[in-house]
Amino acid sequence: MIASYTDLMQAVQEQPEPQRLLFVFCRAELPDDASDEEKAAFDRGEGGALTPVICVDKAPAEVAAFSSLVEESRETGQAWDVVFVAAMSGRGGIEPSSDEAQQPLTMMVESIRMGHIGGYLPLDQGGEAVDLN
Repeated sequence: MIASYTDLMQAVQEQPEPQRLLFVFCRAELPDDASDEEKAAFDRGEGGALTPVICVDKAPAEVAAFSSLVEESRETGQAWDVVFVAAMSGRGGIEPSSDEAQQPLTMMVESIRMGHIGGYLPLDQGGEAVDLN
């Protein structure tokens, strides 16, 4: 069970093929037509919709520490609440390139926009897994 970014990086290192990591940073937002009950829940840190604000792919070596990923995300000026992570496996001992990651990353963003998040690891700003149920 992966419960943190540290666990994820350990699992990535144990894979038989080199990996490339896909990240989609999302901000929790309240829809304009939210009810008073939904607004109150949102104020308590519950509910809302997750809107992708940043997406990037990285080689594991580029983001060995979660703090470096967070710092890079801050440089964009985009606030975020949750980051979803997925991994792409290479072939024949060759790590997937950034070009190869573009289509899967785009599909990941669209999937998250549609609320289909089951296949991704959600992490909070401290690198801990989040239960979004």
